[in-house]
Amino acid sequence: MSSSSKAPVAGPVVSDRARSRLPLTSSRPSPRTDARRTVAGIDLLRLALWLVCAAVVLVPLGAIVVLAFSANHLPLLLSGDILQAGTNSLVSAVASAAIAVAAGTALALLLDRTDLRGRRVLRLFALTPLLVPPFVGAIAWIGIAGPTGPINKAWTDWFGGPLWIIYGGDGVIALLAIHSYPIAYMIVSAALRRIPTDLEQAARISGASAVRAVRTITLPLLKPAMLSAFILIAVGNLADFGIPSIIGLPERYVTLSTLIYRYIQSGTVESPLEVIATIGVVLLVVAALAMVVDLLVSRSRWELDDSASAVQLLPLGVARLPLTVGTWLVVLAITLLPLLALLSQALLPAPGVPLTWANLTLDNIVRATSAPSTLVGATNSVLLSVLAGVICGVLGLAIGTVVTRTRARSNTALKTVAMLPQAIPGLVIAVGWLVIAPRIGLFNTPWLILCAYVMAFIAIVVQSVSAPLSATPMTAEEAARISGASRLRALFDISWRMAVPAAIAGSVLVVLTAVRELTISVLLLAPGAQTLGVNIFSLQQAGAYNAASALSLIITLVGLAGLGLAARRDR
Repeated sequence: MSSSSKAPVAGPVVSDRARSRLPLTSSRPSPRTDARRTVAGIDLLRLALWLVCAAVVLVPLGAIVVLAFSANHLPLLLSGDILQAGTNSLVSAVASAAIAVAAGTALALLLDRTDLRGRRVLRLFALTPLLVPPFVGAIAWIGIAGPTGPINKAWTDWFGGPLWIIYGGDGVIALLAIHSYPIAYMIVSAALRRIPTDLEQAARISGASAVRAVRTITLPLLKPAMLSAFILIAVGNLADFGIPSIIGLPERYVTLSTLIYRYIQSGTVESPLEVIATIGVVLLVVAALAMVVDLLVSRSRWELDDSASAVQLLPLGVARLPLTVGTWLVVLAITLLPLLALLSQALLPAPGVPLTWANLTLDNIVRATSAPSTLVGATNSVLLSVLAGVICGVLGLAIGTVVTRTRARSNTALKTVAMLPQAIPGLVIAVGWLVIAPRIGLFNTPWLILCAYVMAFIAIVVQSVSAPLSATPMTAEEAARISGASRLRALFDISWRMAVPAAIAGSVLVVLTAVRELTISVLLLAPGAQTLGVNIFSLQQAGAYNAASALSLIITLVGLAGLGLAARRDR
């Protein structure tokens, strides 16, 4: 047989019919195709998150800026009511922040650096004002230092005139400071724990007293933290609505927040939305400058090595007993007296009625809980807060996971946009959504409040998710990749599931915060969209003080119980 007639042996012989059934290419994609699909999936997810953040955060803020510069209303800011309201807001914000930082720093030094008795229990009581809505605290303090409060009544009987009536600018400053000092305490306390006690002990060995050691060593190192706390508190108090509206308005102490509320409700100024947007831009600029200053301060902080020795508490000596008694009395007066005042007002039929067993009644509680407006407000508050918690939980979980577990140049910008509303007053957020509401078809609907809630509180979940994921190594995801999972699959199956408990905790905090919110709700109020905070505010403004106290007491107790359960679950 000739060589040309021999068939080459190259493997098994396959018939034409069998060959027609074989795939042209392998059914399994190549590793390069898997990588492309993974990158495309993550990029699509990141793009979707960018679009949501732009719609929820950037569009309302951009609308404020555009509307503010559409007409020149800047001269109006320097005349009339706006200038006076801005001055009052600035004075109350700066003064209350200064008092809060001083009180929080002193409390941090006493509880974390000295041998004060009962420090752990006292710390829990000291943080209580942070858990009570400011407008509820204002109603409670009216029962203590109001014109018909027990202190002023007793003082009038003894000396012929009241001791101090809480209404007015001084009352606004005092209550803003009371509800802000826990923030200062937490910031200063965290910085204080990073300062080794060896420095103070060295000063003591050199002959310095405990007071001088704290004054010359500890306080200078705490100045950056104190400045950060001051900036954060001042920006937050600058646009607070609840306390100025309840405490300031009876004495005609008008702030920017209450003035904007008047413009929205009465329309006493031409082009109210443009004027309000101009005010919002001013507040936005103030918030942005505060963020820049805080960033510069944080970069200039001292970096100290941790001490290897145990923390040495400074002995108070003979001052231990009086300082312990004085601190306990002040903290208990700030925390327990308002709750007792709410309870007494809720159980009395009218303001000024003596607190006796014969005058106690449950009528206010029954009336407050059974009124149609309360039921509508409770339904709306629960619905809107739960929806806000779910939406913020999903978005925050996705944003926190993507920015901490993937690499991209835009991750930092995405997280910054998501965290930006945390530094913006709620007043500005409400104004932004009020401006764009007619253009998106949400004007006079409860969904407008929901959108503002999502913008205001999404940073809570992002921060809750980012913290544990940033501290978790990537070994679990690497193991999943080695086992054959794609990058996107590992991201969802490992990182996403690891962050779910933190997202749930953040969502619960969003719900508990939103259900008691007032500033955003009262400015975006729509027919049939009344919330619990607005309901309490309306009762107070209508003169139903005891019914407002009864509803405030219920909300406070439920909120404290919810926060306690959330903290226990998180622990």
